[in-house]
Amino acid sequence: MNKAHHLFTSESVTEGHPDKVADQISDAILDSVIEQDPAGRVALETLVTTGLAFVAGEMTTKAYVDIPKVIRGTIKAIGYTEPDLAFDWETCAVISSIDEQSQDIAQGVLGTGLHHEKGAGDQGMMFGYAVDQTDELMPLPIMLAHKILLRLSELRKSGKITYLKPDGKSQVTVEYDEGKPLRVDTVVVSTQHSAEVSHDEIREDMITQVINPILPEKLVDEKNITYHINPTGRFVVGGPHGDSGVTGRKIMVDSYGGFGSHGGGCFSGKDPTKVDRSGAYIARYIAKNIVASGLATEAELQIAYAIGVAQPVSVSIDTHGTGQVDEEGIVRAINKVFDLTPQGIIETLDLRKPIYKKTASYGHFGRNEFSWEKTDKIEDLKRAVK
Repeated sequence: MNKAHHLFTSESVTEGHPDKVADQISDAILDSVIEQDPAGRVALETLVTTGLAFVAGEMTTKAYVDIPKVIRGTIKAIGYTEPDLAFDWETCAVISSIDEQSQDIAQGVLGTGLHHEKGAGDQGMMFGYAVDQTDELMPLPIMLAHKILLRLSELRKSGKITYLKPDGKSQVTVEYDEGKPLRVDTVVVSTQHSAEVSHDEIREDMITQVINPILPEKLVDEKNITYHINPTGRFVVGGPHGDSGVTGRKIMVDSYGGFGSHGGGCFSGKDPTKVDRSGAYIARYIAKNIVASGLATEAELQIAYAIGVAQPVSVSIDTHGTGQVDEEGIVRAINKVFDLTPQGIIETLDLRKPIYKKTASYGHFGRNEFSWEKTDKIEDLKRAVK
């Protein structure tokens, strides 16, 4: 990260954002498979638009999944229950086009091809990141953006603000100096709303009821903070009616808000044999434990795989000059402490469980409910670097 004086911005989106609707549908189907068949293999993409949810991809499983029922239940839980939104759980069309996983890919995953150990489900590079800016060891801008929208969602679902609809976005800009947050510079909140409410009422509610309870007081200077609330002036048409949504289009929202690198592959709709997902989870787990152990105050880990091959082709780390030991020593410690084979990752993080739908909104990282957020390898890493 740039250590000089600068501004940095990250965004988040609500569970009702079209791309997040698609992510949640893909992961809800994955959960339904894993609940019945923990070894099921799934790679699904969803597209949502006005009055339509379309799911395509590959699935090899012994499970039976009522896909239309899962899709409609997911849409209902998000809050698309009103026909006048032009996308609702009861009346939207549902289409699926799902085939079995390619046998060529399957033999690499199952260890029946050239290599006899269960290998990665695809090639690629994955990144994990951690930094000591927040209690969650996450970058501050993305955590604030998520928390603002979680607050917005809570007020919508509880009925405390009655005009709110499911779609929405936030964006937070933080001023930094020498890598340390100084203050929150700008907050953007765009929320879908009913037609009769005034912009002035929305602005007042968003600042007083949504934003202010979230921002740390020590980082707010009311004379030098900018709020942009529904900056077009109106956000009545939203959700999949206002903009089509597709699985995997919000990868920076899912990860570190642009603060750390991203390998390019999305997470949602993929079972844990797909290292785009499980590799990114183990990389976060490792990076978080490194920072929690005091070996560095910032850590960015890269792991790369070849399809069908169990061991990663490379492991590297960048502590951005904050490491207490040399980076080669940290990599050696990582290789001693962690099993980075796909099977080892699945077992370490207990990934054969239906946990994925809840990852698909408000970020995959920085939430202690997930196994990859544990800091239980601190002592092992400290011993290994010695």
